[in-house]
Amino acid sequence: MLVSRFDRATAIFGGVAIFVVLASMITDGTNPLALLKPAPIILVFGGSICAATASSYTRVLKNVPTVFRFALKAPDETPDETIVQMVRLAEIARREGLLALDREGGSIENEFFKKGIEMTVDGIDPEEIRSLLESEIDSLRERHKDGANFFMDMGGYAPTLGIIGTVIGLIAVLSNLTDVAKLGPSVASAFVATLWGILSANLFWLPIGNKLKKISDTEVTNMQLMLDGILAIQAGASPRRIEAKLLTYVRPADRDAISTAKGSDKAA
Repeated sequence: MLVSRFDRATAIFGGVAIFVVLASMITDGTNPLALLKPAPIILVFGGSICAATASSYTRVLKNVPTVFRFALKAPDETPDETIVQMVRLAEIARREGLLALDREGGSIENEFFKKGIEMTVDGIDPEEIRSLLESEIDSLRERHKDGANFFMDMGGYAPTLGIIGTVIGLIAVLSNLTDVAKLGPSVASAFVATLWGILSANLFWLPIGNKLKKISDTEVTNMQLMLDGILAIQAGASPRRIEAKLLTYVRPADRDAISTAKGSDKAA
């Protein structure tokens, strides 16, 4: 997997977003402790999880803790590192032949990359390699989609459940109008559920779902880069041509900063 390094930006700005909400409440004269009512918290969080689970599969729910940890991390393997390694392998293959790549397997940490190189060394047909590795990419994309969609679903259900909680609270208020002095605080308390619904959706569930989608896109792109590089090495393309091809996966502004192995074949 690409994801392994803790992403401090996610934690920091997530915390800042919560702080901004609390600060705005204090500035407006509202006590943040008003949020700590158990009934709306149970309804919004518990209901969101149950509704998202009902619209998904049990196997997805089992993976939610793992998927949540992924959302707090960042890609540890970058395209430039992959390109440098790919060009080095291309130089070895060009100089010593494809069989020489067999001894390089231990230096490749990414299992997808290693599998592709092993199939290349074994002389498997290029179209079969493409088919097998593209199937792996598609499978990974679907698994990631399930995890991201679970949190996106929670982000969709939470505001509605918050409104339901508010309606429940208002029903209780309207059922007992004998004490007019308590009417204002009771109505305000009823709206806590709506606040939790909107807050949890926009500060927790939707950001997590979007982060997971971005992580998935990054990993899929890196795997596609590896696939193109592996097939180019097998086809006998020059290291310089392979480098030029793989650099198309990198933003133009970052291409000059990528340092590939010296001594690349100058052939076009």
